[in-house]
Amino acid sequence: MRSYCVARRMTKSASSLLVAMILLAATAQAQCLEVTTQNESIVRRAFDNWIKGGTNIFAELLASEVRWTIHGSGPVAGTYFGLKDFVERASAPLVSRLKGPITPKVHHIWAVGDTVIVRFDGSATTTSGAPYANQFVWIFRMANGVVIEAEAFLDLVAYQQVVDNNAPRTK
Repeated sequence: MRSYCVARRMTKSASSLLVAMILLAATAQAQCLEVTTQNESIVRRAFDNWIKGGTNIFAELLASEVRWTIHGSGPVAGTYFGLKDFVERASAPLVSRLKGPITPKVHHIWAVGDTVIVRFDGSATTTSGAPYANQFVWIFRMANGVVIEAEAFLDLVAYQQVVDNNAPRTK
């Protein structure tokens, strides 16, 4: 009889533990879904603003201490530490050689938890009047509604051709 009572108590404890684990997992899943939805919404809204003519997507999305890595080879490839470093050394050399902002065409935005991936094309006209077109994949890791880490994949040859063959805008 005693071993039956011990076994029954253990079964009740195991059942209670299982129920607690299921509730914890469900709560964690709901929180992850909420974070996913918020992060996707933030990025989608920033890209929608950019498409409508907004020009400061980086200030809107990036933490001031963002770590941005451009993958590939070439002068612009590497890791940038902070928004100012990224804008000055990676973004400005290209953007200053365009007549206007890059116009994005978003193909898809994927989000899971703190990660958001955006695949888009970007086009603009260079200061010499030539077309600029590139394809991008940006992978963001977000915290508190801003991007704290970013990885960028793009055609660095197209980027460098614009930088090498076009004069910066005078104003």
